[in-house]
Amino acid sequence: MKSRPKVGAVGELAILTEAKHAVEFAGNGMPAVVSTPHLVGFLERTARETIAEFLDADERSVGIEIDLKHLAPTPIGQTIHCSARVIFVEDKKVTFQIEARDERELIARGLHKRAIIRLEKFSKRVQEKLG
Repeated sequence: MKSRPKVGAVGELAILTEAKHAVEFAGNGMPAVVSTPHLVGFLERTARETIAEFLDADERSVGIEIDLKHLAPTPIGQTIHCSARVIFVEDKKVTFQIEARDERELIARGLHKRAIIRLEKFSKRVQEKLG
């Protein structure tokens, strides 16, 4: 790492939701709303981008844990505002408090942990699994 991520560092991301973000079972009376897996992806991306500036060129962060409460539905077409705040840093692991809001209310809150990895070592491990 270039430098250790600072506790309190905050990243934000706004995502305009599209049909591709909807639950796959929308229709037949079920409104098109943002799926939980897409919401998790938005929050992970926010956390990843929050600490990117602290990483060396050969490092990346990967998600290793998430504890999320999806509190409210968001209709497709609304913008979701995500935030990730660093709350703990230990060795090569960073823990975030994460939140997401749509245009009307808080829709998700939780904790997310990311590990800092070296690309070469990580790629070698993946290749070994492939045989």
